Amino acid sequence: MDNIGLEIESGVATVTLRRPPDNRFHKPMVDEFDSALDEVVSRKARALVLAGDGPDFCHGGDIVPWETLEPGEWAAQLERFAYVFNRLEHLPIPVIAAVQGLCNGGAFELVLRADLIFAAKSARFSHSEQTLGLVTALGGVYRSAERVGPLLAYEWSLTSEEVPAEVMLRHGGVNRVVEDADLLPEALAFAEKLAHGPTLAHAAHKILVRTSAISGVAAADNIVADVYLPLLKSDDWKKGLKNGIAAYRAGKPRPLIDFEGR
Repeated sequence: MDNIGLEIESGVATVTLRRPPDNRFHKPMVDEFDSALDEVVSRKARALVLAGDGPDFCHGGDIVPWETLEPGEWAAQLERFAYVFNRLEHLPIPVIAAVQGLCNGGAFELVLRADLIFAAKSARFSHSEQTLGLVTALGGVYRSAERVGPLLAYEWSLTSEEVPAEVMLRHGGVNRVVEDADLLPEALAFAEKLAHGPTLAHAAHKILVRTSAISGVAAADNIVADVYLPLLKSDDWKKGLKNGIAAYRAGKPRPLIDFEGR
């Protein structure tokens, strides 16, 4: 692939935007991203890190070709982009976005589909659509509102300002802020830890969090038994329970164990 890098090691997939210096995405890049996700699934990766080459994560979409598109063509292209982006959100494994430098427009909308966001100190996040007279057509403003609340999300969409990583952290928009040199190593180390964990339970928690976010706590309550009952038949649960009981009887903390995701 020319625009997307993919590596899978120790159960962790690293998908990298590789169209420097700004990593702007266009149709070939999104098609490659779709193919990379196919491989992540087929090779049974247990966690995923999303990264971008160069000083900036991604400046967003490649807007130059948009000038020649009719509205219907433009809408069809965005529908395709949204479908592929949504695949990232629906993967049954933890997804960590590792963001440095500028994360703008559609790139911000992509990152908001990750479960966790690790930001370098250099990271800045922005909805630039207001500078074009456009809405965040890939779902950015309301996904941002899920994390930081509607007041800030709406303000940032109105101003198209670049929001620094530390401000995002203060308002719950990212999980942690690290030195630029430590960004990818920390994201990979955290992903590897998750990949050796009970990934069936990770997927179950992801379903419950998403259900609650979309439909409320009552809706999550309604499906929680359907989500946890299959786990009681898993090897992970049997192994974890045995480990927990042994530690309890010995009067010791539960030791870390490797789960197998089955």
